[in-house]
Amino acid sequence: MWRRLASAVAGLLVLFVGSLAFNAASGESRWPGPLDFVRVHPWVVLLLLVPLALIGLGQQSPRTDRRQGPLPPTAYRLPPRNTNFTGRDATLLEVRQRLTSVSDVSTLVVHGLGGVGKTQIAVEYAYRYLEKYRFVAFLGAEAPDLVAPQFVALAGELGLPEVSSDQAIPRVYGNLVDRRPWLIIFDNAERPGPLAHALPSGGLAGNGHVIVTTRVSGWSSSAGVVDLEVFTRQESVQLLAQRVPDMTDAVADRIAEQLGDLPLALEQAAGYMGYNRTTPERYRDLLASHLEAMIGLGEPSDRPAVVVATLWRLGVERLETEQPQAVRLLELCALLAPEPVPLDLFTGSPETLDGTPADALAWDTTVGALAGLGLARRGETSLVVHRLVQAAIRAGMPAEAHVDARVRLCRALLAAVPDDLHSAPDARPRWQQLLPHVLAVAKDDPPAECAAETAVLLRLASEFLVQIGDYSMALPLCERALAIDESLDGRSAEVGFDLIALSQIHRDLGAPERSRRLAERALSVHESCLPTDSPAIATDLATLARTLCILGEHEAARPLAERALRIDEAAYGPDDPYVSFDLIALANVHVDLGDHASAAPLIARALRIREAKYAPDHLYIGYVLIFQARVLHALNDSTAAGLARRGAQILHTRLGRTHPKTQDAFALADSLQGGTR
Repeated sequence: MWRRLASAVAGLLVLFVGSLAFNAASGESRWPGPLDFVRVHPWVVLLLLVPLALIGLGQQSPRTDRRQGPLPPTAYRLPPRNTNFTGRDATLLEVRQRLTSVSDVSTLVVHGLGGVGKTQIAVEYAYRYLEKYRFVAFLGAEAPDLVAPQFVALAGELGLPEVSSDQAIPRVYGNLVDRRPWLIIFDNAERPGPLAHALPSGGLAGNGHVIVTTRVSGWSSSAGVVDLEVFTRQESVQLLAQRVPDMTDAVADRIAEQLGDLPLALEQAAGYMGYNRTTPERYRDLLASHLEAMIGLGEPSDRPAVVVATLWRLGVERLETEQPQAVRLLELCALLAPEPVPLDLFTGSPETLDGTPADALAWDTTVGALAGLGLARRGETSLVVHRLVQAAIRAGMPAEAHVDARVRLCRALLAAVPDDLHSAPDARPRWQQLLPHVLAVAKDDPPAECAAETAVLLRLASEFLVQIGDYSMALPLCERALAIDESLDGRSAEVGFDLIALSQIHRDLGAPERSRRLAERALSVHESCLPTDSPAIATDLATLARTLCILGEHEAARPLAERALRIDEAAYGPDDPYVSFDLIALANVHVDLGDHASAAPLIARALRIREAKYAPDHLYIGYVLIFQARVLHALNDSTAAGLARRGAQILHTRLGRTHPKTQDAFALADSLQGGTR
């Protein structure tokens, strides 16, 4: 503006001098228009024009000085903006609020798993708030030794004379005082210590903002920390729908689930589908069957050299040198489910990690190394490894390491799961905790070294699933257990256990003839390899007796049930929970024979045993109460309705209101209550 004003004033001065010359030459007594004022008052006009010219010329001098050095760029090495950036609005707002808060937080750390989008958050923040800063710089921090050389280059961009590496950092921050507010992003930093020399301190810290992105823990003492999680499912579906034609929400939801909502993996998936013209449905199926291979295929549009398969390689290589046992732990976790892994799975079997869990300090640093490098999330009693970290680790494991890890896990899980589902007080919650890991370890054909352990795990898992009413999952697991045991030598007793478990499943699924054949075979196998008073034979007898009752063969069932009761009473004593099952089996026979009076004391005795051994709301107590209510109702006992109601409440607590057994129990209670009015 001042330059234009000075030019105008200079033009008027020329006009003024020219007008005087014209006046002298022409001898006119009057000039046309405003020029007549110049003729009459020439010195007044001159006094007005000269100060204006001087002011305009003075304002131009700083511009002349600035032309002597290069104009610094608004942004230095800031990556291109991601045009496909999705979601994260709340996180970006939090970053802005914390950087500009009254507490004057000048340094903020964005921490999270590799591939979660830390760099993208920082870059998007820089572009979204670019007009709020006078200068923005983006520096790589993965190698601490290369930070100072980057400041040397930055000093040159700022027009500073050549400086040494040890002087570049303070000189740059000193220069930025005149360009405040500024923003510097340190991307992919490691531990805070090696980067401390590059962060502003003292009065310089208040002149601008610093964002550090890292997957390493331990920054909370030196800066504010924003923990960045994976996408919400809604954000994942939104990204896939925007990037991939014909992507339905249902298919996007499944792809996002298989990729664990990891932003980099979702970008990579979109890149793969776009390049190969793969339909979303086909990609979903490929993920389900070839996850380890798929995480190495496809390229994000903005980072073509980065793929999920290699994302954590450097961290694992570093651990192999510094904490090799942490790598062994990571390999074990890679074969488990992407669910919280209870740490007592390893502390309960220290040999799984060659004794490391037995040393409290060594164990703490081993687990901490995975959490510290962002390879796992550590809870108070558990460790969670993202499913794609697991896939990447599995893909890099040699075959012998894979077999060794699976053998160790099978043995550790077999030691950890309750095998007595009837008596162990914590059997149900413990199985709910470990079942996903059992299924993950046992999902493929087992190596010979742990085939026997795998079969036992499969059968025990099926028995637990029967307890909670999931027969559709229990049946194939038990069939696999039988197939494995039948393929091994010296497993006759285990074959019998598998057969009787299958018999119980088929009976409950409404296939009594199939159940009968399996139970008879189980009894024959056990009688050929076990003592005649073995409790296993008692289980076979009780199961066969119940199946015969369903088939209407009550007289044939009664001696079997009575023999089972005698065996268990002799083996366990009269008040053992196993005896209660025999009592119920025998009571069922009497009920089917129409002898409710003989059944009632057997049920009452079973209830007393279970109330003495189990919690008041245990499912086994609920089942007995409902059975007792039916029998007492047949005997016209008025207490039947109250017993049925109590049993229904227990099933409601344990199974939920919508479970078929719960609904049947409440229907019985309602009908008995109505009958007593």
